[in-house]
Amino acid sequence: MELQGKIIAALDVKTGQSARGEWQVQEFVLETLDGQFSRKMVFSVFGADRLQRFNIQVGQDVNVAFDIDAREYNGRWYNSIRAYDVRQIVPNQPQNQPTAGPIPPIAPSPIPPASPQPPFGGDVSNDTTDDLPF
Repeated sequence: MELQGKIIAALDVKTGQSARGEWQVQEFVLETLDGQFSRKMVFSVFGADRLQRFNIQVGQDVNVAFDIDAREYNGRWYNSIRAYDVRQIVPNQPQNQPTAGPIPPIAPSPIPPASPQPPFGGDVSNDTTDDLPF
C-alpha cells in the first residue's frame, strides 16, 4: 500500500540486540489531507541502512510504501505498519514519472503503399456472385 503526506514528527530511534546482531527502528508520524479532514498514521522504518537511505526529515512531503501486519500478545492484537520505501515528493514534478529526463517520442512506422492487386489473388471487382447469407 502507499500513502502520501507530510512528516509531522520523528520519534526517537530504538535499538536492541538479537541473535542476528544489533537492530534499529524509528517511528514517524505522517499526516495526510483527505478531503476536509487530516488523518495521521504512525509507521516504522526498520534497519539502520534504510533509515540512512530514506533520510526522513520533519516537514518533508513524502510517499510511503508500507505493509500492514498484526500480531497477538497476551490475548491482545497489535497493528504494525512498516515502511519498505519512502520517497520525497519534489514540488512541480508529476508523480510516477521517472526523473532521468523526458522520454523521446516514438517515430511512426511507415505505412506500406496500397497494393494494386487484391490480397488473395484474382480480380473480384467484376464478380457478381455473393455467397454471403444476408
